[in-house]
Amino acid sequence: MVHHGKTAAMHAIVALLTFCCHNASAQQPIEPLPLIGVNFAGASFGAEKLPGRIGWDYFYPDIAAIGYFAGKGANVVRLCVLWERLQTRLGSDLNESEMKQIDAVIAEAHSKGIRVLLDIHNYAAFEDSRIGSDKVSVQDFADLWRRIAARYRDDHSVIFGLMNEPVQLATETWLDAANAAIEAIRTAGADNMIMVPGNGWSSARNWLSSSYGSPNAAVMLRTRDPRNNFVYEVHQYFDPGASGTHPNCIDAASATATIAPFTEWARKNGHKAFLGEFGAGADSNCLEALRRVLQFMQDNRDVWIGWTYWAAGPWAKDYFTNIEPDGGADRPQMAVLEKFMAAGRRN
Repeated sequence: MVHHGKTAAMHAIVALLTFCCHNASAQQPIEPLPLIGVNFAGASFGAEKLPGRIGWDYFYPDIAAIGYFAGKGANVVRLCVLWERLQTRLGSDLNESEMKQIDAVIAEAHSKGIRVLLDIHNYAAFEDSRIGSDKVSVQDFADLWRRIAARYRDDHSVIFGLMNEPVQLATETWLDAANAAIEAIRTAGADNMIMVPGNGWSSARNWLSSSYGSPNAAVMLRTRDPRNNFVYEVHQYFDPGASGTHPNCIDAASATATIAPFTEWARKNGHKAFLGEFGAGADSNCLEALRRVLQFMQDNRDVWIGWTYWAAGPWAKDYFTNIEPDGGADRPQMAVLEKFMAAGRRN
């Protein structure tokens, strides 16, 4: 989840843009985006109890959960995992028992027509040491991705999510790490799609900001992929602090405003975008904000290729953004999400 400050200046600029896009879209049927789905969060839990016990400290999605979202029309799940479980020490072989858990999720998802976005959910750190520090080098990170790429290079249903929400490092350092990982992936013979986040929690709203160092808008333009098969992944929440920790939301126009300047940046520079995390509470204001943001991405599908909602999984059933069914009943947010997921299922 993201934690960053409010940028009020964009509201007046984007309110008109949001209004226009909303009115235009009201006359048109929903057009599906290529990738629409959910996050499965449980496999990244229990970082304080490494390696931890599967089913107790951390969880992989079960068959029923994957089937439920496939039935709603999802075609991708973002599977959040921990680096420390994939490599018990830097530079080591991949932990085969953990990789088999991931393989099983990929196989089950594939059987349901769902792709898996494999997300290293580590905030640019290994055992609390940041990439680029004395303890964790850029090449350590590249080594991880070289090994993952070698395993999945023949399975294009697997998308590589380089890192969840890099934070507390220089943007230039993160760029070096991302480029090293991309080079390692391609050298390993994998041409799978790659999701590239930015620094500063990969906040969509702060993409142009210098609050976390050099702005992603300037630095991340130097991302290099010889296959040119990468997408910028950003995250955004719609509670007042944009942290994803409060059940109330800002108004719908302001919610849309959080992703609009990034959208224009991507369009101007000829790049594609993916909203890897977003979530909202269940009251009417939040549901309208959620609907308007989803519609905004549909209306700007020359830039946006899709999204994964936060989150699903057998955890914290009372958490306000959780869309795992409650006692067999759909969550209120699903009524909004399903309209856009079902569009994908029809096509």
